[in-house]
Amino acid sequence: MLYWLTALSDGGDVFNLFRYITFRAGGALFTGLIFGFLFGKPLINVLRRKQGKGQPIRADGPEAHFAKQGTPTMGGLLIVGALTVSTLLWARLDNPYVLLVLFVTLSYALIGFADDYAKVRKQNTDGVSGKVRLVLGFLVAGIAGFWAASFHPEGLTYQLALPVFKDALINLSFFFIPFAMIVIVGAANAVNFTDGLDGLAIMPVMIAAGTFGIIAYAVGRVDFTDYLDVHYVPDTGELLIFCAGLIGGGLGFLWYNAPPAAVFMGDTGSLALGGALGSIAVATKHEIVLAIVGGLFVMETLSVIIQVAYFKRTGKRVFLMAPIHHHYEKKGWSEPQIVIRFWIISLILAMIGLATLKVR
Repeated sequence: MLYWLTALSDGGDVFNLFRYITFRAGGALFTGLIFGFLFGKPLINVLRRKQGKGQPIRADGPEAHFAKQGTPTMGGLLIVGALTVSTLLWARLDNPYVLLVLFVTLSYALIGFADDYAKVRKQNTDGVSGKVRLVLGFLVAGIAGFWAASFHPEGLTYQLALPVFKDALINLSFFFIPFAMIVIVGAANAVNFTDGLDGLAIMPVMIAAGTFGIIAYAVGRVDFTDYLDVHYVPDTGELLIFCAGLIGGGLGFLWYNAPPAAVFMGDTGSLALGGALGSIAVATKHEIVLAIVGGLFVMETLSVIIQVAYFKRTGKRVFLMAPIHHHYEKKGWSEPQIVIRFWIISLILAMIGLATLKVR
């Protein structure tokens, strides 16, 4: 919205600053952060008052989690609210990729909100049916995949770009849409699996958002893509502003989610943030890089898949408990140890993901 102040600029005044994506990204980050600090405590008070007993705790979960009984959920509203306000204020609202990512984020937030609401109302961990969530998630992702393909440049439409290999493209044709759906739904559910300890999910999400903000800015500039030998996707640079708003809102949320958490993000936040990362990856043609940058989320998801498949086949468990962060809890690691070590892993994977921009 503030971008349109450039119409008042003569090229040498303060209004000219709003032409620059980097300036507006900085504004979005601080807007998201201030939003989180201003509305965090009031939102928590409302959620605590409305929810009463808070988020239901799994009866078969680690014993230490029963001390968290009464902690409100749906804190993802704070992050989604912060990044939405930041994006609407600082990004160009005529940019198709910004609108695409906002659409996915808000749609998944609604799905997650419905699930959280059902859990709180029934006071058990059975929310909205998993099948219903998946159907709705794939529907939103299908629209997003078609949307992205409609705006990709002609040479990249329906193509899968491979990292590291210069100019390598795989023509998926019509199958690009199902592929995009799997990426977005997979990312949303992977973040959802990871959200099991205080502060565990939000920092890796912010690290991934920062990484993809850089990627979006780079692939949206022809001079950068020429230098890096990556595919040019016009207009994706504006997604840096969305990512910056997410980081600002995430920091505001982390202030209240740091151990011991005063609020959980719930499915409202985890599905929305995962869907946002997946849709950004599809928009920027870096779907495979998301699997690297979000490797922690992949690890958490695989631990659940392996555990379920192996148990059904043999009646035995590979991990003491899945997702894998609970396995380490059962082994005696403290919650802060697990969280901080997983943050470190996320940071390392993000640096590897960024390196793919130059390694050709």
